[in-house]
Order: sequence, then C-alpha cells, then structure tokens
Amino acid sequence: MKKIKLDIVGLSYSQTQSGAYALVLGEINGRRRLPIIIGAFEAQAIAIEIEKMTPSRPLTHDLFKSLAGSYNINIQEIIIYNLVDGIFFAKLICSDGKKTSEIDARTSDAIALAVRFDCPIYTYEFILATAGIVIEGNEFVFLENIEAPAEEKAVSATINFSSLTEDELKEKLKDALADEAYEKAAKIRDELSRRKSS
Repeated sequence: MKKIKLDIVGLSYSQTQSGAYALVLGEINGRRRLPIIIGAFEAQAIAIEIEKMTPSRPLTHDLFKSLAGSYNINIQEIIIYNLVDGIFFAKLICSDGKKTSEIDARTSDAIALAVRFDCPIYTYEFILATAGIVIEGNEFVFLENIEAPAEEKAVSATINFSSLTEDELKEKLKDALADEAYEKAAKIRDELSRRKSS
C-alpha cells in the first residue's frame, strides 16, 4: 500500500472528550486532516517538543530517546497503519543500522517520539478516507473553533502577564519550567515574544 505523509498541523482541547486533546495531522500537499483524540500527558509531551521547551527532568518520551540513542537505535518513521472501532494503531520503524524492527505503539506515543526523533509520520489512504476531514479553501475551521473547558478558561483569565516586567516574566518562566507547568510557560514565552516584536 502507498504511504501518505502527514504533518502535525494543530493541537488543541477536544470538543468531544473532557480532559482530552485533539491532535490534528494534515496530508502533505493535500486538504485532508486526520483528527486524533489523545490524553493530556501525551499532548503535553508533543507540545513541549514542538515548542522546544526543556523540562527540568526528562519526560518519559525523552528518556526513551536517550535510551535508544545509547544503543544506536533510531526511529526512521512512524506509520498509522490501522483504524478499528475509532482506535488508531501505529508502529515505529526502528533501526540500529544493521537490523530494522517494527514496534507496536499507541499513536499518541508514536507521534511524541516522532517529534523527538524528527522522523516522518505516514498513514494509508483507507485511513484518511475513513477518518479524515476535508478542509475547504485555506480555512482551518477545526482548530479555530475548539475552546478550552470553562474551568480552564477561568484559570487562564486570572493570569495577566502583561502587567509584569520582563525580569519578572523571565523568573516566572523559570519557575513554570521547574514546576513542569508547560502551558503556563508557553503563555509567558508568548508574552515575552510579543514584547520583542513590538
């Protein structure tokens, strides 16, 4: 079967499951999107790697990468190869330079590793045809309409970083990373970036 390359195009709160996130993969040079519901831990693991944040201690996926690197094992690609009763199945294609192995994995874990190993993500046509969403024009409606749960919006509304000095923001960013509060750290980083660009 011909493989179709995917890229991560969005990660946001899930509209359908409380406490879960929607990871959206997009077909390279295509209009189809593949939304996958994942847990908060995996969403956080993917987000901090995409944002190039450094946790104070290694997360599980970082530990896996370090362990694999110690034994010269590299992940060459991720394949989302099946969809059964709404559950996606994925595998890691790994190699030590001599032998190539396929390892079964949850899709969320496979993608968290893909961003760390900088390897491509693939799927097959029947999966995109079954579970894909076609985006019309240049709109990306799916992610734009996803909102945080009310209690989380209330928490984020109480944090106003615009009144803090740059030094205070940097100190809060350091504390947030030490506490592994990555969503808070991302908001502080965004405020610092906004100030640099203005």
